[in-house]
Amino acid sequence: MSPTPVRIVLIGDRTDAVVAHRAIPLALARAAHDAERAVDAQWLHTASLGPEMAARLADADGVWCVPGSPYANMDAALAAIGFARRSGVPFLGTCAGFQHALIEYARSILGLTDAEHAESNPLAPRPLITALSCSLVEVEGRVHLAHGSRLRAIYGCDVATEAYHCNYGLDPRHAERFAHATMRITARDDDGAARGVELIDHPFFIATLFQPERAALVGRSHPVIGAFVDAVVAASDRRHGARARVG
Repeated sequence: MSPTPVRIVLIGDRTDAVVAHRAIPLALARAAHDAERAVDAQWLHTASLGPEMAARLADADGVWCVPGSPYANMDAALAAIGFARRSGVPFLGTCAGFQHALIEYARSILGLTDAEHAESNPLAPRPLITALSCSLVEVEGRVHLAHGSRLRAIYGCDVATEAYHCNYGLDPRHAERFAHATMRITARDDDGAARGVELIDHPFFIATLFQPERAALVGRSHPVIGAFVDAVVAASDRRHGARARVG
């Protein structure tokens, strides 16, 4: 009997106009092939997520909050991220997913209940996510990976070059708030700006401002996508194994 396909929920407002949205199915297909496990990826438009969202995520083996902000329903995206953070379900956030993972954590854990995204709320008195000093639209740049971090272990090196398509990131004035939090900045650019974070008390929770899914557009598997799918497979096997023992 073939193993049960793993179910990954993609939180975001899918459109073929977004390059990353075209890349994600290719990236997951490559990671699924490498993991020798079928992946059932389901897109959930944020406008479709209401009070029943918990039920729609309950059977998810993994959650990926994808690029493409502003979301139609920012609160729904934040709630999905919060679900993954609290439940221990493997989580990946890329680009807008990175930005909103920071907001969800800041609001829920750091006590910054008014943390906002300047793109969604330009009049916010204390935006956590603000316009980058230099646009990263269709730009590649180096990222430096923190020693002892999960990202460093995934890459197996200290420095990588990654592709971006974004205009917003963590406001540097708020970076120090994450220095001693359970969400740590573990990838930075050449100037020290945050480019990736991870939760140190979670089985797998990584978010990057860069878009690792784009590697699939040039026929490459990406280690971050592969590690995410491996974590999803492991989580699924543990859950189904537990159900079998109960049964």
